[in-house]
Amino acid sequence: MAEDRYLVVGLGNPGPRYAATRHNIGFAIVELLGLRLAGRTARFKAHRSRCEVLETRLGDTPLVLAKPLSFMNEAGGPVVNAARFYKVPVERIVVAHDDLDLPFGALRLKRGGGDGGHNGLRSITRSLGSREYLRVRVGIGRPPGRQDPADFVLEDFRAAERKDLPFFVDRAADAVEALITDGLEQAQNRFHADLPA
Repeated sequence: MAEDRYLVVGLGNPGPRYAATRHNIGFAIVELLGLRLAGRTARFKAHRSRCEVLETRLGDTPLVLAKPLSFMNEAGGPVVNAARFYKVPVERIVVAHDDLDLPFGALRLKRGGGDGGHNGLRSITRSLGSREYLRVRVGIGRPPGRQDPADFVLEDFRAAERKDLPFFVDRAADAVEALITDGLEQAQNRFHADLPA
């Protein structure tokens, strides 16, 4: 039934120029979920919502995995379009995104709250008219020295980070699955317990 469906959105910027950047870790997470749940032959397809989507299931729960085709600061329009098309209420929207305020490797799960200066979240909140969607906050750390955060998020991960990145993305995908199957509180207990506050 449509009312049981979740929309899982990975945030990023479209195109090869941005593929390996910090800002695109949300894309990496939904791509891994697609591989896990739909197999290697499944492909994200362009959709009239202005997202690339992949319809799949997590156990008995239908999922739509989505990557907005707009740039980050305009992600809200495609997310709202996809939510309307698939009849997904705001409380069943999960957004996976990079977070400057968490150290690299840290995960935080929450519902609602502010945008923390994240342009993608700001756009989604404005377009949905609600903050009450679920978030998987994926730590990328702060820029070194006086570097502009806007430049930092559009750079590739450092070599030492790239070594740990597959494990980190895998763990974030686990967190998305736990959020949907076990609920927010249980998922928070599991994924927050062993990380710094």
